[in-house]
Amino acid sequence: MKKVAILSCGQYMDSGYGCPGEWRCYKAAALGEGKFDEPSQVVFWIACECPGKTVIPNTKMAMKLSEMKPEAIYMSTCMVGSFPGCPHYKPEEMAQKLQDTFGIPVIMGTHEYT
Repeated sequence: MKKVAILSCGQYMDSGYGCPGEWRCYKAAALGEGKFDEPSQVVFWIACECPGKTVIPNTKMAMKLSEMKPEAIYMSTCMVGSFPGCPHYKPEEMAQKLQDTFGIPVIMGTHEYT
């Protein structure tokens, strides 16, 4: 089973926009649906907090503390497809920064549930 990490938008989750943090991402990972190409185990979840300064250090800490290292980082559907989008980072910029820092694939989106 593929091991993955999920990065989500903390503000989107906390603002009540329909992402409670988030059973849909977990369901898609478990079933291998949406952007997950196979059933996957979520080894950790990081919520981005504005303006995004803690994403890299928090991901580093999660990688250090997790007994299972992720094979990929998935940026949640709320991070890559919400409107209005993030005023601080474009999703593609955040994905590139994560990929450059950790050397593992970053996938844009998690599920296609409405």
